[in-house]
Amino acid sequence: MAKKEMEVVKGLDLRRYMGRWYEIATFPSRFQPKNGVDTRATYALKEDGTVRVLNETWANGKRGSIEGTAYKVDPSSNEAKLKVKFYVPPFLPIVPVVGDYWVLHLDADYQYALVGQPSRNYLWILSRQSHLDDGIYNQLVQKAEEVGYDVSKIRKTPQSDTPRK
Repeated sequence: MAKKEMEVVKGLDLRRYMGRWYEIATFPSRFQPKNGVDTRATYALKEDGTVRVLNETWANGKRGSIEGTAYKVDPSSNEAKLKVKFYVPPFLPIVPVVGDYWVLHLDADYQYALVGQPSRNYLWILSRQSHLDDGIYNQLVQKAEEVGYDVSKIRKTPQSDTPRK
């Protein structure tokens, strides 16, 4: 069965998309600790139109974080296709790691999002709140499956009832 072409959100309002997002679920990746909890991303629009990205997670009681920059692949396009660049320690010299960040689904109020990339190796379900309604969660998982993701790999990210400062 051919994979359905991955459609992305059109007309993303970057300003509205900024702020804090909680990771509700993800495909585990080598860039994140396996036992990470309270994982979140904070986005801030910079004057040059790029986005400052701060990803944070807590593992064994310690905060880990990485900062990067996101930018639209094609500034003239209305498609929500971004690239994210992180400078990954502990390599010396510091090596940039660049990845795709495609917003596949976003509700009208910018309260939850499904983010992936064309390789289908990475997937995130993000929410403005640390907990997401099960019905909405299941809809987002179904949307991921419809565009060819192996949703058996999705792992929910533990989030505290009271988010960290």
